[in-house]
Amino acid sequence: MGGDTSPEQQYALRWNDFQSSILSSFRHLRDEEDFVDVTLACDGCSFTAHKVVLSACSPYFRRLLKANPCQHPIVILRDVQQKDMENLLRFMYNGEVHIGQEQLADFLKTAQMLQVRGLADVETNQKLPVPEQKVSPYNFIMCSR
Repeated sequence: MGGDTSPEQQYALRWNDFQSSILSSFRHLRDEEDFVDVTLACDGCSFTAHKVVLSACSPYFRRLLKANPCQHPIVILRDVQQKDMENLLRFMYNGEVHIGQEQLADFLKTAQMLQVRGLADVETNQKLPVPEQKVSPYNFIMCSR
């Protein structure tokens, strides 16, 4: 066989602060409410968010949003308190959140119910319901116009 068969030389280009830059960008998008495409309603309040972030952080939200592909769905979350939803969104967008000891059990229960990665597998002293049994009958989704 003739000719040069050596592979073309490749260069590795690396964005050194990629993770912190992306996290900062996501935080900014949420703070400015840029490109939000889902509303979460609970406890008399509503929060805007991004389907891609919710889907990346929660298999529950991923299944729910895939099954309801409208442009800007409104997800009604029953049995979810405002402070817990606010803190869960902070965790999903920032990667961390500070919770008082008296709120921790309820917060982790809600995180498990919504299958939030990084929190749903945290050990607690009480038996929590299986997410599919708890979530599906009580929460629903509708399309906004």
